[in-house]
Amino acid sequence: MSRNIKLTIAYDGTDFSGWQRQEGRRTVQGCIEDALKKIHHKEITLYGAGRTDSGVHARAQNANFYTTIDTINARAFVPALNSILPQDLRIRAADEVDYNFNARFSAKRRVYRYFFILGMNNLPYETRFALQLRSAPDILLLNEYTRFLRGELDCTLFASPSDPIFASGSGSVFRNIENAVFFIDGSRLVFEICANAFFRRMVRSIAGTLLYYEAKKLDALDFKNLLKNGRRSDAGPTLAPHGLFLWNVTY
Repeated sequence: MSRNIKLTIAYDGTDFSGWQRQEGRRTVQGCIEDALKKIHHKEITLYGAGRTDSGVHARAQNANFYTTIDTINARAFVPALNSILPQDLRIRAADEVDYNFNARFSAKRRVYRYFFILGMNNLPYETRFALQLRSAPDILLLNEYTRFLRGELDCTLFASPSDPIFASGSGSVFRNIENAVFFIDGSRLVFEICANAFFRRMVRSIAGTLLYYEAKKLDALDFKNLLKNGRRSDAGPTLAPHGLFLWNVTY
């Protein structure tokens, strides 16, 4: 009897070419599937909650796979997999779930956090996991912009042209954004955004545009008009991936 196992996964994305398995490249999905193959002695498919970009990290990515092994408790997959996986990829939890559960399609919302170091007096290892800003931006102004990032929005403006939705020509260009906010956490500036789903590079593009508008001290209505008009030429840059974390997925 096949069982469905849900994994909670954390990784340092620096040396991974993203989540999705790619021939000849080191990916998170590829590493875990290779480890599962060693345990099962056959190919096992892993279904992820989201396809993080190359260089993006995860605190709590989720994925599921089906196993015919009935002699091992689900939680025992944690030490079994971690004994095989590299140190920059860890299984945090493993649980048996309903057979019809799918980490991607069962997900209700996904939360990403982008971290920023303020000023130039940072520790050497910090820039591996956060983007450095020379000075602190106006958080109040940034959050004036983010109040327009609510509800069902056409997010084509912030999507990468390489996103599969454009290649297939099918699927909705709308995403339901529940919340977007900047806040200070210790010495870091954090941008958090929660939505039902995201396009490729979408969070990095939104964060880059928000900071671009703040640097120019543009009015919040200018950002509202950007969302309305949807002109990519009026948006800001797509930020580097190393400050971004897939923070949580809820079901």
